[in-house]
Amino acid sequence: MLTLEKSHKLFDKAARSLVGGVNSPVRSFKGVGADMLFAQKARGAYVWDADGNKYIDYIMSWGGLILGHAHKPVAGAAIEAIKNGSSFGLATDQEIGLAGLVKEHYPSVDKVRFVASGTEACMTAVRLARAFTRRPKIIKFDGCYHGHFDSLLVKSGSGNLTLGIPSGEGILPAYARDTVSIPFNDIELFKKTLEENKEKVACVIVEPVLCNTGVILPKEGFLKALVDVARQNKVIVIFDEVVTGFRLSLKGAQGLWGVVPDLTCFGKIIGGGFPVGAVGGRQDIMDLLAPVGPVYQAGTFSGNPVSIAAGIKALEILASDKAFYKDLEKKTARLVAIIRKEALANGIALTVNTIGSVFSVFFTDREVMSYADTLGADKARYVRFFALLCQEGVLFPPSAFEACFVSQAHSDSAIEKTGAAVQKIFRIIRRT
Repeated sequence: MLTLEKSHKLFDKAARSLVGGVNSPVRSFKGVGADMLFAQKARGAYVWDADGNKYIDYIMSWGGLILGHAHKPVAGAAIEAIKNGSSFGLATDQEIGLAGLVKEHYPSVDKVRFVASGTEACMTAVRLARAFTRRPKIIKFDGCYHGHFDSLLVKSGSGNLTLGIPSGEGILPAYARDTVSIPFNDIELFKKTLEENKEKVACVIVEPVLCNTGVILPKEGFLKALVDVARQNKVIVIFDEVVTGFRLSLKGAQGLWGVVPDLTCFGKIIGGGFPVGAVGGRQDIMDLLAPVGPVYQAGTFSGNPVSIAAGIKALEILASDKAFYKDLEKKTARLVAIIRKEALANGIALTVNTIGSVFSVFFTDREVMSYADTLGADKARYVRFFALLCQEGVLFPPSAFEACFVSQAHSDSAIEKTGAAVQKIFRIIRRT
């Protein structure tokens, strides 16, 4: 049995100083009714908790660690940077370097503004769109999570969905009124929504692949149609690639589907595992940002030199290995195939959505193509599955509505061990 004595003691201590004992809600493990873990250290594909328990990690800092935990070249770049200072409140040449790497791989990006988080990136993108169009309304899609910015929390995924908080308290009705959330993958409803809000919609913001309500893929032609219809109505298209950027390919989701948004939000991988976010896009929109234009955005830690240095090293590594993404996809496909095979062999209703190195398991026999489909999956069975995985030394997300991430550091041995754990667990589940 898994021993969590030290984690229990740490939680008791944390609860006296931190709200709920955590600084981000999903970490509380409330979504899976389990005792939360306190991480002690991590290397490669593994993380150890405070009690010394070792897990094969598929959270991977929610997708940011595509090279694995404590990757030596990336960590080394951060260490060298911090020797010169942790923060200056001034510009550095490294910022130019990382912006150049982003622009090199994303043709849709003329200029970049670095911020400290994905939330800030999405918030800034929406503000830019409203300023450019001089329109108030936003269209988003049910289950997409774009950070905890008021206007974007309506019917969002991630922790809101996990904890059953539809939009959250403290949000003024005016914010919700100007946000229209509609089902993903329904282009006709998108057209109708634009018609009902004619010349009032500033932007449509979308995760091109949903990763915060479990993985949900766009239907064939949906993203291209979305961009085309938006352009016809002079609506700014924002792709939230905070998770998918540099994760699905060097050119993100927009590169895979060959679509060109007006603005793109980045995060996770472009910091090499350190806190960072960015918004990039068309020059005529981006130049509305101060000090060139009238749209204000600022932050002491925007373009933090440590995060920037780690990000440069990470992106250089990704770009230098031509087989990187194919190898990662093969590794992920092998694990997904094992999971599907064992579910079928044990008569367990299971749908696995996957693309590249990202996947989600849904305990349902129906396809999952929308937020509503996600809600129809058996959450209680996922809770049991999660707990049994932990007992076997495998860590999936502590939520039925999040994605699993595979990294370069996940060896064949780690994949096989995970597969063996899944096989054992499904045999237990089928008998109960």
